[in-house]
Amino acid sequence: MDFHNALNNILNPPVLFFFLGMGVVFFKSDLRITEGVSKFLSLYLLFSIGFKGGHELFKSPFAEEHLLTLIACMFMACFVPVYSYFIFRLKLDHANSAALAGSFGSISAVTFVTAGAFLHSYGFEYQGFIVAGMALMESPAIVIAVIIDRLGKKKQSGNSKEKIQWKQLLHEAFFSSSVYILIGALIVGFLSGESGWNTTKPFTEDIFKGLLTFFLLDKGIDAAKQMRELKKVGLFLVGSTLIIMIINVIIAIFLTKIIQMPIGDALMFIVLCASASYIAVPAAMKDSIPEASPSIYLTVALSIVFPINIIVGIPVYFYLLKSFVGNN
Repeated sequence: MDFHNALNNILNPPVLFFFLGMGVVFFKSDLRITEGVSKFLSLYLLFSIGFKGGHELFKSPFAEEHLLTLIACMFMACFVPVYSYFIFRLKLDHANSAALAGSFGSISAVTFVTAGAFLHSYGFEYQGFIVAGMALMESPAIVIAVIIDRLGKKKQSGNSKEKIQWKQLLHEAFFSSSVYILIGALIVGFLSGESGWNTTKPFTEDIFKGLLTFFLLDKGIDAAKQMRELKKVGLFLVGSTLIIMIINVIIAIFLTKIIQMPIGDALMFIVLCASASYIAVPAAMKDSIPEASPSIYLTVALSIVFPINIIVGIPVYFYLLKSFVGNN
């Protein structure tokens, strides 16, 4: 492997600020980022990548390859929570297994944008339709996780009256703030075309990396706080998390080879498949599967999957693509 790529990724300012954020907790600094600022940064990143994706869609004609990629995104969003549930069920109770499966089936938008910054530093770009794929992948896992939970409860209790509140569930899955702003910005970016892009470029692109850096500082603080819970999740969850990430990466690389994605789109697709949601899914699980423990599904997504991806995962996936797939 080209360790220069991995080293460059670690020495990238956003990643270094992630470590700096972790240091806030480890060194007991009084640095704090308010919830309002954190929420703004999250919405900004989703708006920016959505708007940029819409602009790219405006410039690029839709091709068969794009449709196949979107189908692959939907396949992974539905397949991953199903198979990962059975892996977690080997040691965990039903509710926690379902919630964790939902986290792995969904995606991390921040990992996605970090991978985009990595690509840009090496002169590669990704096309706008992969942002649409990201939007498609965020919600299905929430729905599937809740269905798995309800079916399991029926089986355990023998109570056929256990019902899924479909209206509430689908509303939460498809109209949550993260999904809404991402899809909305994608549509606006597409409809406004080149003139809309030129108007918003100073906000959507020029300051993007700076705000991403500040956001990762905040996520570093959150990750370090959750690391205190790692003792609770145990070696089984650490091991099963790594196994699921490896399986997802292998399947994703196989799909990129079949579809013949260019390397930029391929890397972003793999990153989506290897990530786990620590924003949208935990918010939904809190109400939909209240028996599940946030100290498990949030810790796994934020303190294991997220750091692995942004520190070593992205350059490793990039290396694997260049070595075994040979896309350009």
